[in-house]
Amino acid sequence: MATFRDASAAAPHLHPVPNPVEDVKPTAVHDRPIGDIIRRKKNLSAEQVDQVLQFQREKGVRFGEAVVALGLASDDDVMFALSQQFHYPYAPDDRRQLGSELVTATQPFSHQAEAFRAIRSQLMMRVFTNDEPRRALAIISPDSGDGKTFFSANLAVVLSQLGGRTLLVDADLRGPRQHEVFELDSSSGLSGILSGRAETNVIKHVPNLPSLFVLPVGITPPNPSELVERPAFGLLMRELLTKFDHVIVDTPAAVYGSDATVIAAKCGSALVVARQGKSKVSRLQDLVATISGSPAKLAGVIMNEH
Repeated sequence: MATFRDASAAAPHLHPVPNPVEDVKPTAVHDRPIGDIIRRKKNLSAEQVDQVLQFQREKGVRFGEAVVALGLASDDDVMFALSQQFHYPYAPDDRRQLGSELVTATQPFSHQAEAFRAIRSQLMMRVFTNDEPRRALAIISPDSGDGKTFFSANLAVVLSQLGGRTLLVDADLRGPRQHEVFELDSSSGLSGILSGRAETNVIKHVPNLPSLFVLPVGITPPNPSELVERPAFGLLMRELLTKFDHVIVDTPAAVYGSDATVIAAKCGSALVVARQGKSKVSRLQDLVATISGSPAKLAGVIMNEH
């Protein structure tokens, strides 16, 4: 799906903003036997469970193998049960609810999902370390259509699958899409907070992914540049970093103005996404140079190959 390129720099202060994070708590995941998970998921009757257990004893196989052999569940059902047992949330039966772009949630064992996990590992070593100040990570790109929203959403999913509380902030105040990707209500959100309106319950929990939350844009404002330039944005980022283990921020493409670089500076770190065969080298170089000369730490460059 993508390749990771290297890079490096530091971070920024000011005015109280409403606390949008009241009591957002993930649903606890409980340890249960795999047989119980499959039984509940497939609504198996007591007779069917006895049939599975008898087959299991006769053939000397695991419950999952027995239930699949008897045609009472699929391999995907067993994989889902295992993911629950090992606290690895994903939603194979909820593709329509979570959207086809969320490959890391709906196809967690695919090549693309594995590529996101590899990138996550790099970021855990470069950005989300214990020996450096905590930073939010802005995902930026030179042009629209580079896959930045797709990348931000899936990166947030794989970070949440580590078990830490992860927040995806849609700061693309020009063309927000994260609420569409996750199919969430966007009647209120970031724009309301930055414009000084007292917004509540703006952070949405993502169903089926217990550790993942999304802060949508809300109403698309007429003055996006001015809103992200305000001290309130930096203050909000610092507040969110006290509530969440990882904060990922989607941004407008750099072609639309300086929003992305301003946001990156206030987040403290940035990751550049470009599309192979589409992004212009000159624009990519200009964006990397701008970030390198800003207070943001440049974590690297992702070349989107799709």
